[in-house]
Amino acid sequence: MASTQLAPCEPKCPQPLASSSNEPCVVACGDSRVIIYPPPVVVTFPGPILTTYPQQTVVGASEPPEVAGAEPSAAAPLATEVAG
Repeated sequence: MASTQLAPCEPKCPQPLASSSNEPCVVACGDSRVIIYPPPVVVTFPGPILTTYPQQTVVGASEPPEVAGAEPSAAAPLATEVAG
């Protein structure tokens, strides 16, 4: 039986591009004060501290993926434009 060596499978995948940021945003509000009678006592309640973590992420590819066995001009587009 004759053996045939096949070429190794090397898929062509575009290099992914990714950009991400996640920076905390902290906002502090002023303190509140109340006076309690009798006897007069001042109590200070610390203001709330609000913290959020907004996230922005962009992910894409450096070139459109090619369809196996197709010419580069027949590659599937990543996105289509809509005229409007």
